[in-house]
Amino acid sequence: MARASGQKLKLLYIVKFLTENTDEHHPASTADIIAHLEANDIHSERKSIYDDIEKLCDFGYDIVQVHSRLGGGYYMASREFELAELKLLVDAVQSSRFLTTKKSRSLIKKLEQMAGKHDAGKLQRQVYVAGRIKTENESIYYSIDNIHRAIQENRKISFQYLDWNLKKELVPRANSERTVSPWALIWQDENYYLAAYDSEDGHIKHYRVDKMGKVQVRREAREGVEQFAKVDLAAYTNQVFGMYGGEVAVVTLEFPNRLIGVVLDRFGRDADIRQMQAERFRVRAKVTVSGQFFGWLAGIGADAAIVSPVNVREQYREWLENILGSMN
Repeated sequence: MARASGQKLKLLYIVKFLTENTDEHHPASTADIIAHLEANDIHSERKSIYDDIEKLCDFGYDIVQVHSRLGGGYYMASREFELAELKLLVDAVQSSRFLTTKKSRSLIKKLEQMAGKHDAGKLQRQVYVAGRIKTENESIYYSIDNIHRAIQENRKISFQYLDWNLKKELVPRANSERTVSPWALIWQDENYYLAAYDSEDGHIKHYRVDKMGKVQVRREAREGVEQFAKVDLAAYTNQVFGMYGGEVAVVTLEFPNRLIGVVLDRFGRDADIRQMQAERFRVRAKVTVSGQFFGWLAGIGADAAIVSPVNVREQYREWLENILGSMN
C-alpha cells in the first residue's frame, strides 16, 4: 500500500486496532499505535496520533486516555455490545437446539471478534443443558432468512417437509411439497415453528422449521390476512402443546397451590385462575386436546385433574388406559 493512499485509511486503522486490542486493563501506548500503522505501511508522528484520537472522540468514539508513570495509553471504553451482553448471546447460541453445531461455532467466533482479543477467551463458554440435541439441518439458518423475507415482502413460500429415516437422515416426506402463506415464526420448546395459512385447507397451520427443506420465496402474494388477524399469537402458542394439532377446547383444570408456577409457565400470567378450598386452585384455559396435552398432565401426576368438560376428561382416562393396556 502506498504511504500517501494509506494516510486516507489511517483513522480506520486506529479504530480497528483500539477496538480489537485494548480495554480498560490493556491500554495501547502511542508507540504501539505508531508501530501498528507502520506495519500497515502508514507513517505517523506522535503529535499526529494525538490529533487523530481527538478527531475520533469528536466523532463519537469513546476513547479514554490513561495517564501513568509506566507510560499509560489509550483504550476503547465502550463497544457496540458490553461483555455481559455478549456472554448472554453466546449462551443463547450455544444452547439453541435449532442451530447446528457448525453454525453455533461460526456465530460464537463472530461474537468473540466483537469483544476484543483480551475478552474473547471469556466468551469461550460451554453451556450444559440436559439432553441437548442439536439439529442436523444445516440449511435452517437460510430457511429462516427466506421466511422472514417472504413475510416482509408479503409473499408465499414453497418447501418440502422432511422426516427422519432409520439411517438417521432427514429425507423428504412423500408428496410433501407445499405452498403456504407465512405469517409468523414461533419459538417454543426449543424449536422454531412457522405459523402459516394453508389456502387449500382454509386455516392456519404450523410447521417445524428444521424439518422444512428447499424453502423458496414465491412471487404470489400471501393469503389469509383475515384468518391470521383473528389469532392471538401468545394465546395460540400457550394452547398448542408441543405445537401438535388437535381439537381446540376450553378446559378447567385443578391443581394444588404449590403448582401455581408450573401453570403460569404453561398458560401465562393472564391465565384465568380461581382459588378453591383445601389449598387448591383451578385454571380455565383454551388448549389443543392432543397426546402432548395429556402427556403434560400425566407428567404432573395425580396432582393434576381435568374438571371439565366431561368428554375431555374421558379422553384423558382412555388415553391413560390405552398406555397401561399396551404394557400388558
